[in-house]
Amino acid sequence: MSDATSTVLVIDDDPDLRASVGRLLRSLGIDVQLFASVPDFLKSDPPDCPSCLVLDIRMPGQSGLDFQRELAAANRDIPIIFVTGHGDIPMSVQAMKRGAIEFLTKPFRDQDLLDAIQLGLSRDRARRENDKDLSALRERFSSLSPREREIVVQVARGRLSKQIAHDIGIAEATVKVHRSRAMQKMQAGSLPELGRMADRLKLVPDKSQRS
Repeated sequence: MSDATSTVLVIDDDPDLRASVGRLLRSLGIDVQLFASVPDFLKSDPPDCPSCLVLDIRMPGQSGLDFQRELAAANRDIPIIFVTGHGDIPMSVQAMKRGAIEFLTKPFRDQDLLDAIQLGLSRDRARRENDKDLSALRERFSSLSPREREIVVQVARGRLSKQIAHDIGIAEATVKVHRSRAMQKMQAGSLPELGRMADRLKLVPDKSQRS
């Protein structure tokens, strides 16, 4: 499970648990950062790599559930694994409904924690890859001319070249030239692929508009 390019963040006011989890993860070659409280965590710089958060539910001051809400409100998308010595079913349901990976009651098995961490890191890695791909796609779309962007949107709506030509008042051949250039710049190998790119960019939010 060794993953030198990932970081596990642990927030728990129990020093023994922090030390135990730290030893476990380091023995497997996993980078780990340990914090005694949410304020301590907030003073640190977030790691620029796939990560997940092992978070205690009950801590002095701010609770883990409160912090989960704060992270969601700030659009900080990090997989969370809750651990607690005083869990109950309503609390676990609340945490899972808000997207927690797992809810473990102390004392928990090392393997249960490792399984949850592996899932959390995998999800965050996939999210980061998706964000990277989407950012590159946005850059390619921004390189299009205004006319090319207009035609990409019309194509994504399912409009034919002759319909687009009629709508914007240019020759059908000109539409095809702009469309071809746009596909080259977007690196789209086909019209369906261009449509999928438009969907990812949310260029046509209401698909029912497509004819």
